[in-house]
Amino acid sequence: MEQNIDGLSPLVIASKSEVAAGIFGFELRDPQGCDLAPFTPGSHLTIRAPNGFLRKYSLCNDVSERGRFVITVKREAHGRGGSISLVDDTATGDLLLASAPKNAFPLLPSPRGYIFIAGGIGITPVMSMIRQVKDSAAPFKLYYCTRSREGTAFAAELTSPGLKAHVLLHHDEGDPARSLDLWPILEKPGGQHVYCCGPRPLMDAVKDMTGHWPASTIHFESFADQAPVKADDREFIVRIAGDDRAIKVPPGTTILQALRREEFQVPSSCESGSCGTCRTKLVRGEPDHRDFVLSEADRTSAIMICVSRALSDELVIELS
Repeated sequence: MEQNIDGLSPLVIASKSEVAAGIFGFELRDPQGCDLAPFTPGSHLTIRAPNGFLRKYSLCNDVSERGRFVITVKREAHGRGGSISLVDDTATGDLLLASAPKNAFPLLPSPRGYIFIAGGIGITPVMSMIRQVKDSAAPFKLYYCTRSREGTAFAAELTSPGLKAHVLLHHDEGDPARSLDLWPILEKPGGQHVYCCGPRPLMDAVKDMTGHWPASTIHFESFADQAPVKADDREFIVRIAGDDRAIKVPPGTTILQALRREEFQVPSSCESGSCGTCRTKLVRGEPDHRDFVLSEADRTSAIMICVSRALSDELVIELS
């Protein structure tokens, strides 16, 4: 595929359809009909929407397929506009610019099996995982929480004879009091790996309930469109060890964004605190950790600068 200046390559929309209420499936192919790059369960593409916004979407088809990528997009009416443009401003036959597949949420071997917990559109990376696991000897169970049956992507496939014994669908109809009680599922570690993807409240709940599990068995990916913001967030200063600049980080801006504005080149991927790519050495200051990656021991010497902030007036970090 021909690559443009941003490192993105064109893909053609071979088909597009509404697969659940407000959720749209896109089948993407090479414009010349060539095979696409291989990918692994949990991989995503970065796609440029027609309005220019870059958004990450998980690949949800079988990893054995080389002729197509399949993504599923929820039209977020109150989002920042990327999903709206992708849904409203495209049609079958249009070209989209996309990155090669990347994986910040890899499926690791787990002889004792898997517990998958998905909320809403967070089901998408889990689908490629389930397709891989169902043909292996490893046991697995999916707990999939949505507002309603109408808004449940992949409902027909997940209730098919080959999968329904492994799947619990839970609809809360928008009532927090009817949320699925995950504690009986997570109370006793059983040696499985837990994969959770969905809204931040779901991931926060799973994180709280798995604190007694081995950290290496708990995995998160966020579908947050931006870093978490709290009402009492305040401005602070971040300094780079060996650099004299005092870089202001106001409310609503992440450390990562502030550094980029100063033209620092810092690696990142998910930008939601769940992949670990932007892990940075913490030299001095009191951080406000908001990630899903660092252990309590790690938090004394590292910070995820895509989401975390400062409780002190100043942080000093070291860029590698």
